[in-house]
Amino acid sequence: MAGRPHALTVVLVSALLAVLASCSPPKPDVTLDLLHGDWQDVPGVRAGNGALQVTPTARRIVEQSGEGGQPNPPLNLAGTHLVVGGDFSLSATFADVTADASWALYDRPPVIADEFRVEPAGLRLTLQGNDLKIAVFDGTQKKDVTQPVPVHDEHVTVKDPGAPFTVRRSGDTLAVASGNDTLSSLPLGKVFSSGELWLGFSSDSGDFEITSLTAVAPGSAGLRTSGAAAAGVQPSKDGLQALAARTRPDFLVGAAVALGPLTGDTDYAREFVENFGALTPENAMKPQFLSPQPGVYTFEEADAILAIARSKGMAVHGHTIAFTEAMPRWMQELPAGSDAERRTSGAALLDYISAVVGHFKGQLASLDVVNEPFDVDQGTGMQQNIWYRVFGPGYPAVVSKAVYAADPDVKQYINENGADVPGRRQDALLKLILDTNAQAGHIYGAGLQAHVYDLKTDAISADDLTRTLKRFGDAGLHVRISENDVTDGQGTDAQAKQYATVLATCLRSRTCVSYTTWGVDDRYDWWIDDGGSLRQGHDHLFNDGKPTPAYDAVKRALGG
Repeated sequence: MAGRPHALTVVLVSALLAVLASCSPPKPDVTLDLLHGDWQDVPGVRAGNGALQVTPTARRIVEQSGEGGQPNPPLNLAGTHLVVGGDFSLSATFADVTADASWALYDRPPVIADEFRVEPAGLRLTLQGNDLKIAVFDGTQKKDVTQPVPVHDEHVTVKDPGAPFTVRRSGDTLAVASGNDTLSSLPLGKVFSSGELWLGFSSDSGDFEITSLTAVAPGSAGLRTSGAAAAGVQPSKDGLQALAARTRPDFLVGAAVALGPLTGDTDYAREFVENFGALTPENAMKPQFLSPQPGVYTFEEADAILAIARSKGMAVHGHTIAFTEAMPRWMQELPAGSDAERRTSGAALLDYISAVVGHFKGQLASLDVVNEPFDVDQGTGMQQNIWYRVFGPGYPAVVSKAVYAADPDVKQYINENGADVPGRRQDALLKLILDTNAQAGHIYGAGLQAHVYDLKTDAISADDLTRTLKRFGDAGLHVRISENDVTDGQGTDAQAKQYATVLATCLRSRTCVSYTTWGVDDRYDWWIDDGGSLRQGHDHLFNDGKPTPAYDAVKRALGG
């Protein structure tokens, strides 16, 4: 039996190993060529001839009043983004810049609502001639979220606009360089703290090429490309859709989704894919998102959402064609004063329908052909939007017939709020649908939004909803619960009870063919109060990656 090693021997061996470790060469830097990554779902960006071609999209988010127009430049949400656990350097070379060229680099996707965009932490470089604007955002919200204020904003002169631009993070320092010239060095490296990097290119009024695009990081930083968060998630056998199918195999449980969190948030992706069997693009199919300029279509982000739905075997409900509060400026301003103007403007609107419905033909199970036709004060008068001014009060029939001509198989709905319970609003909606079909329309049913913002005024009882469903069913129509969300302002128990009541009542009626919640996780439930401040709601089945009591109640209502 050998003796125990001498203590001095152990110390010497340990020291030798430490010396050898210190002499080991560091891991080499990792370099990635991003020029040949996946850019196909980015509006305004096309790959070709060994470069990325960038053209302006004029994407803006119009306020409900039709005013404003916050810029909404694209990021590569569905394609290549980066994961890096420390310092990094990104370089891009611009060529043939006809007006301006912008490069955005963010540490998470922006939150996109129907009226505003919440700018995340990150950096935007905008080149115009020899002037380079450097704007850095730290993700905090100032007074007006629609007018984000950078924590650093400067203009510098560039000697050679054709030299590579480099953004480098080194610890707490963030530097911007052109060729060998450092243009700015800032103590703002921590704005990139999420471990992910999202890239976007855009132009306000011209076009340009990106002829090189590389990322470099120390080997220890773990630099790599990553795809959509939803890619690796599969529907759960215990999810809400699976539970509903045990009772009604034809019944769909869906949610409204946005591309940013679906591709960039693993919690959101897991919650959605595991539980739901249908989706409604929350904003990506609204007119202002699809056609920011006359004759210009930006289908890319909607296409990316639909591709995810196909990969998971989900049905898609399209949202929406004619909607007063979601039209691009060009559409709102179409002239309608004379017969000749109405004919010209009518042709432009019908061309829009043909292009959009034709593009999505065969991909949609159903579609809101008209959304919220009545006034916003819960009355029964129709909003006199451009569709009304051009085609008159019978415009829903015009829209319905045009949609049918482009895709006769998609099931058509008119979607409205405040019509979930018997009353004048419901009377008006039912009459509008029946009148539309009497004018050779093709409306399959009604979308009842079921927004419950205040349980004292908006609560939906089982008896009221049962009567409502019977009424539409007796008229030969179907119903979708299309946008259900419930406030927790009266407590989570009351919220849970209301959620379960709506779903269980819908499930019991053959008239009610699907149930959709307007959102997935409260992490993305934001609104702007009357003072212009950003507020977070708590209306959904998940909150910050965890199920709420409402989710448990809905699951029990489905027999789980």
